[in-house]
Amino acid sequence: MPSHRKAIAALKSALAAAHEYEAECNERRRIARDGDPRDAHFAAADHAEALNLVTALTREVRIIGGQWKRTRLKVPDRPGLRPTPDRVRETLFNWLGQDLTGWRCIDAFAGTGVLGFEAASRGATWVAMAETDAALVAQLQATRTRLDAAAVHIQRGDGLMAMARVAPGSLELVLLDPPFDSNLFDKALAAAAHERFKQASAAGLGGQDDSQVTRAFGDLKKG
Repeated sequence: MPSHRKAIAALKSALAAAHEYEAECNERRRIARDGDPRDAHFAAADHAEALNLVTALTREVRIIGGQWKRTRLKVPDRPGLRPTPDRVRETLFNWLGQDLTGWRCIDAFAGTGVLGFEAASRGATWVAMAETDAALVAQLQATRTRLDAAAVHIQRGDGLMAMARVAPGSLELVLLDPPFDSNLFDKALAAAAHERFKQASAAGLGGQDDSQVTRAFGDLKKG
């Protein structure tokens, strides 16, 4: 067998194994929910690891809740792009509540759009997405069309500038997950603490881990 065919076969085998592992972890997680909290924690961590492995192999990420649950979004190879992991998004929406009906939001560093589309999937009626990368903006527009996501409004531009243009008191949620290798995280948190967002919940994720999510929640939760 030619070497490239062997490589393709190996990748297909790895992907099949990753999907099987993810399904097993998801079942363990489901069973563990009603048992020891420590078992539930470790099962959730294993499931998140499995999902991240699938994402790495497929270059896709999934919406995890709402009307578009399980919808896959492409993850193109762009500088600094590292989609918010499933486990982090699950932590976020457990904290916010699963139903965002009527909420108005901004996803200031949209990337693949998974955070903003997740919010729209759960009922948000107006979701602004800001993104500087032209290729990612085009993909966001294509995803919006594919999902018929009328609540989503996409703009090419800087996330901090987009936040500065928000009318005071007009939003319920500010979503912040700047590019992984940028220095924008602390600046974004500071911008979200501005008086114009005093009625909003601000979720600063940073694309890192649950501890950073928790810290940001503790710093920024309003009301």
